[in-house]
Amino acid sequence: MLGLMQTQPLLISSLIDFAERHHGDGEIVSRRVEGDIHRYRWADVARRSRQLANALDGAKLKLGDRVGTLAWNGYRHLELYFGVSGSGRVLHTINPRLHPEQIAWIVNHAEDQVLCFDLTFMPLIQAVHAKCPTVKQWVALCDADKLPADSGIPGLASYEAWIAKQSASYRWPELDEHTASSICYTSGTTGNPKGALYSHRSTILHAYAAALPDVMCMSARDSVLPVVPMFHVNAWGIPYSAALTGCKLVLPGPALDGKSLYELMEAEGVTYAAGVPTIWQMLLGHVKTNHLKFSSLKRTVIGGAACPPAMIDTFRDEFGVEVLHAWGMTEMSPLGTLCTLKNKHLAQPAEAQKKIRLKQGRTIFGMDMKIVDGDGEDLPWDGKTYGDLLVRGPWVVRGYFKGDGGDPLVRDAEGRGWFPTGDVATIDADGYMQITDRSKDVIKSGGEWISSIDIENIAMGHPSVALAACVGMKHPKWDERPVVVVVKKPGAELTREALLSFYAGKAVAKWQIPDDVIFMDAIPLGATGKMLKTRLREQLKDYKLPGL
Repeated sequence: MLGLMQTQPLLISSLIDFAERHHGDGEIVSRRVEGDIHRYRWADVARRSRQLANALDGAKLKLGDRVGTLAWNGYRHLELYFGVSGSGRVLHTINPRLHPEQIAWIVNHAEDQVLCFDLTFMPLIQAVHAKCPTVKQWVALCDADKLPADSGIPGLASYEAWIAKQSASYRWPELDEHTASSICYTSGTTGNPKGALYSHRSTILHAYAAALPDVMCMSARDSVLPVVPMFHVNAWGIPYSAALTGCKLVLPGPALDGKSLYELMEAEGVTYAAGVPTIWQMLLGHVKTNHLKFSSLKRTVIGGAACPPAMIDTFRDEFGVEVLHAWGMTEMSPLGTLCTLKNKHLAQPAEAQKKIRLKQGRTIFGMDMKIVDGDGEDLPWDGKTYGDLLVRGPWVVRGYFKGDGGDPLVRDAEGRGWFPTGDVATIDADGYMQITDRSKDVIKSGGEWISSIDIENIAMGHPSVALAACVGMKHPKWDERPVVVVVKKPGAELTREALLSFYAGKAVAKWQIPDDVIFMDAIPLGATGKMLKTRLREQLKDYKLPGL
């Protein structure tokens, strides 16, 4: 017997229709590339998204055709989120921090038909456009009078002129909810990037889950600032959850320095923000240096890399801001876990609660995870045993665009497919997961594993350290030994001996303490703010451990 309920597909167009109908006066604030602040409302996003959909129809794009973007977090990019996917095309957000050759490769692999870009990236577009034969229309996200006359890009259009002549009336197509909605490419640290192709259904379910109280807890009462880029796994799904809840959305544009972010937060009453640790390091540096406080910020979700304990302490103890530790991947849309306390933890001492908050958290409903050994056997959830982390769920990929890489899933005894994350983790009895390392970054010393993350977190707790990365160096007896690479804070004094002695009495065994400290002016960061340990190892290829 089947239920007698209405059938309504889960479509991205329903999000913007809902936001317009029920939160039409909700504010969207953007810092533009031009430097000024732009304001309008959810009803305006919906209207202009429909104009954009008509423009795509006029360009003769078929259902499923890809539309690329090279853009910051701003209102025009937001319109592309809904107008492209809502009309049945596939939104392809491209990371502008990649190398031009890699960007051209991704555009060609995706076969983008239209590519929309902020004027900031005009030099990048000029460098790659001749190498992207599938792109039929280049669109600069600007007013008509800001369009460069001598760009050298054939047929370049102004976004505002492109959509201005279009009707604001548009009937969104009734699509199968499994229809592709957007595509994001992995970072490509090993081999070429691979495309994670999301569906309308997976996106809506992810938006629902992300907004839950034990996850991002987004509501119409919030003013939300996603610092995480809209080109990085769809800004962790925040634009979709924002439309779902009708919250105020504050978009920072290209100004991601600590001063600009702080001033925008204060001016717009931001209550909730999301970003990677490197961004918050700059924000906290500005706030502390200038003896400032947050007047409205209540919580921030930090993901993309493990959040140093010292950062959690600073936000909580000095500024009263709750840090929500999160974990996920491009292949997971991206959210997998988020760390909030359970009721039974509320009466525990602060130190016990802190130990929980340092973990990456519990799975969100819809997700499942487990840890396995080298033979694929399930390992216990005791908070001590570590193994390879596998995940499955309705917003986890089952393969990559165009079949690249074959079938990535691992099958269990029941034939169910699990995605291997490449992370090494523990899970405790309450279901809290903690990443101990990337499988490729874990340091194997004398048959034992050393977590590079633990070594980095302790170094980051030193008041003179701005950034730290731990890597393993070859050793003739122990196979590998850890060294810690450190960037000192401006004007700080720190010696090798002082930092190594700082490890004494901390939560690592004596044999896990690094053999050396290497001071550098900068640690290479990837396009999403993560430390590039592969590049760091290349820089250290001639390094020899002390005594060898």
